[in-house]
Amino acid sequence: MNFGQRALAYFLNIKSPVSLPNNVQIINPYLNGETRETAGRFFRKFFADNEKRRLAFGINPGRFGGGITGVSFTDPVTLQKFCGIKNGFDKRTELSSEFIYMLVEKYGGAEKFYSNNFLSALYPLALIKDGKNYNFYDEKKLYSLLKPSIIQTITAHIGFGALTDAVICLGRKNSLYLNEINEEKKFFGRIIVLDHPRYIMQYKRKSLDKYLGEYLSAFR
Repeated sequence: MNFGQRALAYFLNIKSPVSLPNNVQIINPYLNGETRETAGRFFRKFFADNEKRRLAFGINPGRFGGGITGVSFTDPVTLQKFCGIKNGFDKRTELSSEFIYMLVEKYGGAEKFYSNNFLSALYPLALIKDGKNYNFYDEKKLYSLLKPSIIQTITAHIGFGALTDAVICLGRKNSLYLNEINEEKKFFGRIIVLDHPRYIMQYKRKSLDKYLGEYLSAFR
């Protein structure tokens, strides 16, 4: 099996937790037939080889991005426009996805970017509470429940064929949890921490070029 086949097999077979605390709900996009088919086309297009790639972990997918498409940091619009994967999903955009594909374009396009990098999330399924995106670390009890799954996710990603000398972490708070796990498991030599794309787009848009430069430097 190549990198893409290993990755696709993992995502298509993720099991959702039976229950989560305090009315937190889960979205497993891979239960949807169109998502499974679309994600399959994405992985076959960009990862049909055994090249080593740099991992970059976000928090968990957003309900309008990876929570629909099954592709991390990729909403239906960017999936079609920048990756060439036509899809029938409602064409809603997501701020994180907009930022990531500005980066992808500066990098040289999706084919070049994905030949060297693999975007994912520490917890690979979307979480929502009260109809809004929710983070795995927003409640101590939730994190404790999901931590074994997060460790399993990292282990699986390394098995796809990832570089382990360093990993990119998207989100300052996210890095606290990745650091904790890395201290325990010694997965990666070092962790490169970047501000989260949504934070940048929502609060630091005037400094977009600065942040894109930081991302470009890290991913290259």
